[in-house]
Order: sequence, then C-alpha cells, then structure tokens
Amino acid sequence: MSIILSIIYLIATVTFIVGLKKLGHPDTAKSGNLIAAGGMGLAIVGTIFVHDLEVPTLIYVLIGVAILVGSIIGGLIAVKVEMTKMPELVSLFNGFGGASAALIGIVEFGNADIKAASASIVSTILSAIIIGAITFSGSLIAWGKLNGSVKSVIKIPQYNIVNNLFIIAIVALGAYVVVGNIDSQILLYLLLVGGLVYGILFVLPIGGADMPVVISLLNSLTGIAAAITGVLYNNMVMLVGGILVGSAGIILTVAMCKAMNRTLASVIFGSFTASGSVEGVNKTLGSIKSTTASDSAIMMNYASNVIIVPGYGLAVAQAQHVIHELEELLTDKGVNVKYAIHPVAGRMPGHMNVLLAESNVEYNMLVEMDDINPQFNNADVVLVVGANDVVNPAAHNDPSSPIYGMPILDVENAKHIIVNKRSMKAGYAGIENELFYNSKTAMLFGDAKATLTDLVAELKNM
Repeated sequence: MSIILSIIYLIATVTFIVGLKKLGHPDTAKSGNLIAAGGMGLAIVGTIFVHDLEVPTLIYVLIGVAILVGSIIGGLIAVKVEMTKMPELVSLFNGFGGASAALIGIVEFGNADIKAASASIVSTILSAIIIGAITFSGSLIAWGKLNGSVKSVIKIPQYNIVNNLFIIAIVALGAYVVVGNIDSQILLYLLLVGGLVYGILFVLPIGGADMPVVISLLNSLTGIAAAITGVLYNNMVMLVGGILVGSAGIILTVAMCKAMNRTLASVIFGSFTASGSVEGVNKTLGSIKSTTASDSAIMMNYASNVIIVPGYGLAVAQAQHVIHELEELLTDKGVNVKYAIHPVAGRMPGHMNVLLAESNVEYNMLVEMDDINPQFNNADVVLVVGANDVVNPAAHNDPSSPIYGMPILDVENAKHIIVNKRSMKAGYAGIENELFYNSKTAMLFGDAKATLTDLVAELKNM
C-alpha cells in the first residue's frame, strides 16, 4: 500500500508542477488548472483509501460528506463570483487554508506526547498553529478591506512597536513550550489567540494600495503552513504542494514590491495615506477639461496608434467585453491598438490579464509596463479606463507624494489622453492624480460600460 501511495503522490506532484508551468500563459492556464486540480483529487483519493490503517466506516462517511458539501459551496461560489470580487475570493479561500493548518496543529498537539516529543516535532506543531492563525485572521481583514467593510488605513498609535512586541511575545511563548516540553492546553490556545490577534494587527495598518502585495504574502504564508502540516503527517504531496505555493507567493511578493518600488518592510510597517479630497477643481494643480464620447471617437478614429490602459474601474463596470469590441473596431479601421498592463493594476496581481482574457483579448496585445512605456511617446491617443494610481505622474514629479518612486505607466508622454472615470474621486491609494490636470488630458466621465458602449456606437457611425 505504501508503494502504491508513493506512486500516487509522485504523479500528483508532477501534475502540480506541470499545472503551475501552464498557468504562465492564458492559452494554457485553463488546462493547467484542471491538470493540477486532477492531481490534487488523485492525492486526496489516495490518502483516504490507500493506507494500512483500520478506519471506521463512520469516518469515511464524515469525510465524504465534508468533501461533498465543500465542493458544492466552492463550486457555486466560483461560478457566481464577479471578476471584481475575485481578489476577495482569493483572500477568503487563502484564509481557510491557514485555518486548516491551525486546526491540524491543534489536533496533533492533543495526539502527541508533548512531554516525550522532540523539540523539532513540538516546534513544527506550534509553527502550524501560529502561522495558520496569522494567515486566517490576516486574510479575513484583507477580505474586509477589499470589499470596503474595513477602512483602507486604520491608525494604531505606535503600531509598529505593538506589532513587533506582539510577535516577539508569541515566539517567546512558543519557545518556552518547546524547550520545556510543556503539555498545556491553556498555553496552546493562548498561542492560537495570539496568532489570530497578530494577523489582525499585521494587516490593519497596511494601506489599500499595498493590498496586492499583502494578498501575495498571505498566500505564501498559507503555503508554508501547508508544508508544515506535510511534515507533521510525513505527507510528501502536502509538503511539495505547500513548498510550491509558498515559494511562488514569495517570488510574486518580491515582484510586486519591485513593481511598486517598495521594500517588503515598507509595505508591512508603512502605508499609503490619503492626502485629502480631490473633489472639484484643484487650485494647485489647475483645472480639468471634459470631453464627450463623440469627440473621443473622432480622436481615436483618426489615430494611428492607440494604447488602452485598463484599471479596476473596468472590472467594476464589467466592461471587458465592450472594450474588446472597441479594440476590434479600431483594429478593423487600421488603428494599431495595444493594452498597457501595470503589474499591480486592479486589486491583485494579474487582475487585468485575467479580466481581458475573459473577453478573449489576444494575449500578444497585452504589453507589460517596461515594454509599453517607451511606446507612449508615439501614441496618438491613450484611453485610460478606470485606472488611477498606476498612471499618476506624482510618482515621478512629487518627492512628497507617498507613491514617489513607484514605477508607473508613462501615460503623460502620449499626444492625447482620454481618462474615463465615474468621478474625480481619488484612487485606492487615496491621493490626487496629476494626470487629470494635464493640458493633454480630457476627462470622459461616466460608467465604463455605458461610456464605452457610446464610444463604440459613435465609431460605428464613422
């Protein structure tokens, strides 16, 4: 049985790696996801049925019911979730992964003979509990921030000191339990509560603009927690899966920080803060000028090169299909159209890529920031739809701005700029956008889907 189970785990591990590789391109991402999911299903079936243990029938029934209920709930959520809610779903599911690791740690602490166990075993159990708890509560706070039920930035006096002291106290208490081989349920649940509280304190002060990085980091912590539980059960497929998730999350976190010109420490211990309301005319930056769908259509109709910059507002309006229609219409008229993709546009890494792939936009039309920035100088028209912070020239021009130094899309270098927004409300970082006051910029106010539909209609009549 052990040989058969090892072969099953080997096959599952290969499917994880193949699936992860295929996720690197939209054309193969769906099949990669199915391959990895199939491998996970195989590993679950193997774990349940291929073993040398005597398991009561009732346990099989309970496991089957849990899998069935979980599959139904997960399937319904996945089918019904809107693209704008995808980051929230990722954060919520990520939190459940952490909760699972914490629960496994609690169970194993009760099953193990702590007084006779080695330090490595006890420390592994406690690590699963602490990291899992931090991931669970932190992910729930991130979920709350993303859906607006928790403020983007909550100020806690000296929160850096509080956070540091809190995590030091948790580690010290854990070390005390490990070194003394103390079998105490009170200390165990004290560590659990400590992890939960730290997860809240960890995410609460982090600003909205940093949430893509936080989601990636929490995802990495879930992978680490899963790997730890793999060690506890000597389960190679859990260990490998956890390592893949953890390492991928760390790599993505570093990439996100680099894209924002932020260090991981500045994300964890700092935040983007609001600089006041930007409603109406700003006396410092100047005034804005608005345009209409008709005027914008004329400008784009006679352009040679058009660059579209998608943002979260596009996802909110569910206008990805309309913008694809606009792109196809312009292409048929002989206009060269490209999409400029910023690494942290939207609410999670790759949000815009997934959104546009959903509307069957050709992947070669999506150009990453470093490659598209030199092309803005030759762009006749840039259409910004729902993007804000990632096109804000303050990142280049204003040393006092919280986003100063953050790499952005150099939209300001284009000949003409059209910005579609519902209002002059600040972006997720809560700061003013100098681009709106640029002499080359015209604001096209309105819901993205309705406005783009009008734009398409105007172009069809030309």
